[in-house]
Amino acid sequence: MRLIQTRIALATGFLLALPAAHANDAAALAKELSNPVAALISVPLQSNWEQNIGPDDRGSRYTLNLQPVIPISIGEDWNLISRTILPVVDQWGIVPGADSQFGLSDTVQSLFFSPKAPTASGLIWGAGPVFLLPTATDEPLGSEKWGAGPTAVGLVQKGPWTLGLLANHIWSFAGPRDRADINATFIQPFVTYTTPTAWTFTLQTESTYDWEGEQWNVPIAVQVAKLTKIGGQLVQFQAGPRYYAASTDTGPAGWALRFNVVLLFPQ
Repeated sequence: MRLIQTRIALATGFLLALPAAHANDAAALAKELSNPVAALISVPLQSNWEQNIGPDDRGSRYTLNLQPVIPISIGEDWNLISRTILPVVDQWGIVPGADSQFGLSDTVQSLFFSPKAPTASGLIWGAGPVFLLPTATDEPLGSEKWGAGPTAVGLVQKGPWTLGLLANHIWSFAGPRDRADINATFIQPFVTYTTPTAWTFTLQTESTYDWEGEQWNVPIAVQVAKLTKIGGQLVQFQAGPRYYAASTDTGPAGWALRFNVVLLFPQ
């Protein structure tokens, strides 16, 4: 754990010291990144380290989430925002009798139909379907279930502030009968503050309620991000701790770490 923390700290310190993009443009783009349904192509590469996992709380897990966001224009008034989460997982000490597992986990694919302009009151929103795809390459890394349900997001942006809520619910509808059914609600309230120099401070939770097991999973995260330009490429670097205020019987507990690299491709 100490080695991982040291590497993340060194990488964060080096990368955030790189020259910034033009202040006004960078601040506007940083604020757009706080909007899950912004018409902005981006490719987040999100690293997560978690501990105290498994039936004996001795397991650890590193997850790299590949999260491309692709907006598609639909006429003059609407966008379709595709948000994909494809996890690459390396875990050890979690499954009794097995040393470690490495590979893909299940993919979550969300599609948001979103108006291009906010409402008269300033509300930005999007809604659509979410799908769970059993893409895991090893049985312990996924559910082996197909799932689907609704997803929606709503937010307001006033000055440097963004306040919003993203949620979805997934039910499984196909897959092996000997694997647990999925009936889960995901809730992500978030608040961000973006400075004129393109620093962004975020407080959020990424809570999940498992209706089958009647258990909450509630990590609370504080993140600090900086938008910079490397050569001609705009990149946002984000890092910070998470703490599990509640967890499932075999889920992560205590402190966790996140380091996020977001590649931006403004249209």
